[in-house]
Amino acid sequence: MSKKRPLILVTNDDGIQAKGLKSLIEAVEPFGDIVIVAPDKPQSGMGHAITVNDVLRLNPSPLYEEYNAFTCTGTPVDCVKLAIAEVIKGKPDLLVSGINHGENSASNVLYSGTMSAAVEGAMEDIPSIGFSLLDFDTDADFTGSQWAVKEVVKRALGGDFPKSICLNVNIPQLKTEEIQGIKVCRQAKAYWNDSFDKRHDQFGKPYYWLKGEFNRDDWREDTDIWALDNGFVSVVPTQFDMTAYHTISEIAEWEF
Repeated sequence: MSKKRPLILVTNDDGIQAKGLKSLIEAVEPFGDIVIVAPDKPQSGMGHAITVNDVLRLNPSPLYEEYNAFTCTGTPVDCVKLAIAEVIKGKPDLLVSGINHGENSASNVLYSGTMSAAVEGAMEDIPSIGFSLLDFDTDADFTGSQWAVKEVVKRALGGDFPKSICLNVNIPQLKTEEIQGIKVCRQAKAYWNDSFDKRHDQFGKPYYWLKGEFNRDDWREDTDIWALDNGFVSVVPTQFDMTAYHTISEIAEWEF
C-alpha cells in the first residue's frame, strides 16, 4: 500500500494573483497534495484581523484549476479558518503562507498578514510556516526562495514539529548559489518610527499617508536581521503566547 501524501494548505496575504503564491505552490507541490485558499485581493498589513462586520465569500479560483483552489473575500486569517471549516473540513498536515513580497523580520511580524496566517495555524496545532522575500517588487525573482522553501518544508515534514509554534522564514534576494545557508535565530529588536504625510484632497479636506523609518539598535549576530544582512535565510520560531513571563513576579509585587 502506498503511503498517503501529506495535505498542504497554501495561503498568502498578497492575493491569489501574486507571483509569490505561484512560486510557493511550485516549491511545495512535490511534498504533498495541495489545497489553496487565498485572499481575492491584497491584504498586506492586516495582521491577525478577522472579518466580523461583513459576510465572507468563498469562490473557486480558475487560476489553479489543477488544484482544489479558492479565493476568500476576507483576511489571511479568514482564509485559514474557512479552509479548515469548509474546504478541508479538518486540519491539513502542513500550512504554508507566502511567499510574501517584502520582508517580515523583527517587529514587522506583528503587522504581517502572511505570518498571521501561520500563527493561526499554530493556534490549531498545525505545523505552519510563513515565507517572505526581501523584495517588494511584484515581479521579484523567487528562485532562491523556492530553494529555501524546499529545504525548510522537507525538514518540517520529516520530523516532530513543535506544538503551538510556527516558523517565520525570511529569505534574502539572492540567487540560490549565493545564499550562505539557513540560520535559526531570534527576532531582532527593531521598530518603525512612524510619521504621516498630510495632504489635502480637491475639497481641501486632509488625508494622510503612513510612512516612517526603520529604527535598528540590535546588531547582534543571533538575530534575523543580521542573518539576512549576511546572506543567510533566517528562521525564527514564533509563538502566539505573548505573556511576558519574566515580569510576572515583578508585576505581582504591585500588590493589587
